[in-house]
Amino acid sequence: MGGEVLSKFQAPKGVSEYYPPNSQQFEYVRDQLLRTARLAGYKLIELPVFEDTEVFTRGVGESTDVVSKEMYTFEDRGGRSITLRPEGTAGVMRAVIEHNLDKGQLPVKLFYTGPFFRAERPQAGRYRQFYQVGIEAIGFNDPEIDVEVISVAQTAFKALGLKKFKLNITSLGDSSSRENHRKDLVKFISGLKLDEATLARAQINPLRLFDDKREEVKAAMAKAPLLLDYLNKESKQHFETVQGLLKNIGIDFQINPRMVRGLDYYTGTTFEFDHQMLGAQSGIGGGGRYDGLMSSLGGADVSGIGFGLGIDRILLACQAENSLPAELNEIDLFVAPITEAGKAAAFKLISELRLSGVTCDMAYGDRGLKGAMKAADRSGAKYGLVIGDDELATGNCQLKSMSSGQLISSNLDASDLLEKLGKK
Repeated sequence: MGGEVLSKFQAPKGVSEYYPPNSQQFEYVRDQLLRTARLAGYKLIELPVFEDTEVFTRGVGESTDVVSKEMYTFEDRGGRSITLRPEGTAGVMRAVIEHNLDKGQLPVKLFYTGPFFRAERPQAGRYRQFYQVGIEAIGFNDPEIDVEVISVAQTAFKALGLKKFKLNITSLGDSSSRENHRKDLVKFISGLKLDEATLARAQINPLRLFDDKREEVKAAMAKAPLLLDYLNKESKQHFETVQGLLKNIGIDFQINPRMVRGLDYYTGTTFEFDHQMLGAQSGIGGGGRYDGLMSSLGGADVSGIGFGLGIDRILLACQAENSLPAELNEIDLFVAPITEAGKAAAFKLISELRLSGVTCDMAYGDRGLKGAMKAADRSGAKYGLVIGDDELATGNCQLKSMSSGQLISSNLDASDLLEKLGKK
C-alpha cells in the first residue's frame, strides 16, 4: 500500500523461542534427557505435530482442561477436525496401534521430542508452544518398569547437575479400586456447594476436583476420600513394590495421595517432579501408568507407562541452580585468513578438519589481521590460527591458545593440526 512501512513481525505470544547463546543451553538440556533414555534402551519415534482431534478427546479425556479449554483445534481443507498435539502419549499410542508395534518384541520402548501446543495464559515457565522429551514403555505391568521410567528422569536431572527437586508419587489403582473409590467420592461431592461447570467436570471424572487450583475447591475437597485408601490387594502390592525398588536404588520420594495429574488416562503408579526454585510453575516433568489407553483408542488392552519432561522448565531450573557448563558446543579452531590466497587455503583446511570431527570456523569478508583476530576472540574457540602469505610460503603455522596465549608450532596441513589439537 503506497509507501507504508510494514510493522515489524514478532513471534506469537506465549511461544518459547531459543537462539544463540541460549539455544546452546536448550540443546544441551534436551540432549542430556535424550541420552539417559537411549542408555535405557529406548528408541526414537517421530510423530506428526497434529492428529485427528478424537485421538486427544478419547485419549486424554474430555473432563481435562487440556481438552475442554486448551487445545488448538481447526478444520482442515478436507473438513476434518485436526488438533495440534497438546501432549505426546496419545499420539504414540495411535502410532503403536497403527503400525502393530505391540505385536513384536515387548516391551515397546520409545522416546520422542519436539514442540507441543496448549492455549494457556502465558507466564514464566508456561507457554503456548513448549518443548518436551517423553518416553513410553508399552507391554508389561511390572513394577520394575515403573521404576525404570522414573529412574530415567531422575538420572537425567542428576546429569544436568540439578539438586533442588523432589519426586512425588502415588497410585491411582486399577479399575476395581477406582470404581469402589468413585462411589464414595461421588457421594461426598454431591454434598458440596459447587458451581455447575465444576459439577459437570466431576460427573465425567470426579478425580479432576483434586487437581482444581481454586482455594475454595481445595478447601471443599480437604476431607474427600482418598484413592490410596481404596487400593485392592493387587494394586497395593504393586505400589509397595514400586516404593521398595525406588528405595533400593537410592531415589528419594514423597507420597502425595491427592495427586491425580492433568490427564484422564493415568492409572496405577503416577508421579511428578517439582523444582523448588521455579515458583508457581514448579513441575519439571511427570507421568504414570495408563492401562486401558490403547484399548480406548481401538487397540489391544496393553499396559503402558511413560513420562513427559518439560525442556523449557528444566532449562529454567538449571539456570536457577547455575548447574550448566560454562562452555557449550565450543569451537575447537578458528582460522583467520589475512590474504586472498589465505582465504582459499583456510576454506580448504577447515573443510578437511570438519570431515575429521573438528568443530571449526573461519573469518569471512576482507579483514586484516586485527579484524580477523577479533572475530577469533568473539567465536569462543579454543585455538586460533592465522594464515597469510608467510604461512603459505613455508607451510608452517602457529596455533594460538585463545585462553592462555600459548603458541604451538605446526605444519599447515590437516593431519598435523589434528594431532596438535589432540584430535587424533
